[in-house]
Parts: sequence; structure tokens; C-alpha cells
Amino acid sequence: MEDWLLSPNQYSSLMVGARATLQLLAQAFVLGVVLSLIVGVGRLSERRWVRGVSFAFVELARGISSIILLFILVIAIPILLGDIFPWVRGQPVIVMASIALGINMGGYGAEIIRGSILSIPKGQTEATIALNLNPTQRLRYVVLPQAMRIILPPMGNLTIEILKGTALVSVAGGFDLMRATGNLESSMLAGGVIGVTVLYVNVLVIYFVMAQVINSLFRFGERALDKRFQQREGRAALPIATTHAAGS
Repeated sequence: MEDWLLSPNQYSSLMVGARATLQLLAQAFVLGVVLSLIVGVGRLSERRWVRGVSFAFVELARGISSIILLFILVIAIPILLGDIFPWVRGQPVIVMASIALGINMGGYGAEIIRGSILSIPKGQTEATIALNLNPTQRLRYVVLPQAMRIILPPMGNLTIEILKGTALVSVAGGFDLMRATGNLESSMLAGGVIGVTVLYVNVLVIYFVMAQVINSLFRFGERALDKRFQQREGRAALPIATTHAAGS
């Protein structure tokens, strides 16, 4: 068993890379969720130009390879726009990489949001119109709370995909778990192929653990939402049952 373990110093180096990966994922996730919500709702807008812009963003974000988008933002944009916008050149690689992954997540997440909203029964929307709610109120108080139960499972899967996509950052010169792994690999080559194999098995386990933590968090959110809706349905059913009992 000890043959498959690394030294404390090596684990310490990997943990530094893992923290950088989680930081990158958190930044990309926040941007991705914001873009998903804005673009997903925009895809259902009554204004044609809003639908058109949202559709173009989705197709562009999903159609461009993540590694190409990463190189465009990390390398090409600072070179092309650095003279016009000097602040672009000073941005850390992890910031530009977060934007690239966030855009990628936003393209796929927007379709998750759109499909989830469309799955809500039309009677719910008609009821909000009868209550004289404006579109923002309908979305905030009625549509999105119900759609969240549908949004969370695929959004959790997408987040794990973005986690795996963070490994591309090392190719563009950023520091993450894979870059930390590469640094250790160069110092372990003298030990032969077996040492490098043990290293990558441990890295695989670290990625697996991070993915399972993310999966558990989303499942916890799903259970919390299900419990809340069951409680609401129970409270709504109680007055109906009382009315029937009084009538009989």
C-alpha cells in the first residue's frame, strides 16, 4: 500500500495546486451561473434582438473549443488589445482562464436554464399573469423557484465538467493541480515509470474526491429543494382537506 503513496512534501505541493484549481473553478462557476441565467432568460425574451444575441452567444460559447478560447483570452487578447487597454496585459492567467471557462459554462448552462423554464406548466405562468405580476416578478417568485429542481442535476454535471476543464490551464501557462503535477513529474523521472504512475494515480484520486464533493453539494441542494416543495404542497393540501371534511 505504501508503494502507492507519495511523500508529505509531494502531497503538500499537490494540495497547493488543488487549491489553485478550486479557486479557478469557483471564479468560473460564478461567471458561468450569471451568464447562464442572463442568456438562458434572454433566449426566451419577447424581443427578437435579445433572442438573437443570446442565441449567437450560446452557439459561439458551445462551438469554440475550450482550449482555443483559453489561448485567445490568455495569449491573443493581451497581445492584440494590450496597447489599447493596458490593464489587459496585467491580468493573471488564472483570471483570464476563469473568464474562458465561465464563458464555456455559460453557453451550456444557458440551454439548461432555458429548457428548465420551458418545462414549467403554462398554467403557472398564466396564474402569475392573472395576479398582475410583471415578467421579473414571475421569473423571480414563481418560475425560477420551480425550475431550480430541474436545473440543479444537469448544472452539477456541468460544474464537474468545468472542473475537469481546469486541467487545460496548465497548457496556457497557468498554475493548477496539473501544473503542480508536472513540476513533480520532472523531479520523479529519475525514479522510472512506476514513480510517475503512482503520481498520476494520486492526482486521479484528488480530482475524483473534488468531483464527489461537488456532486454531494448539488445533491444536498436537490434534497433541500424537494423537502421545501413537499412542505409547501402539504400546507396547500391541508386547507383543501379541511374544506372537504366540513362539506361532508
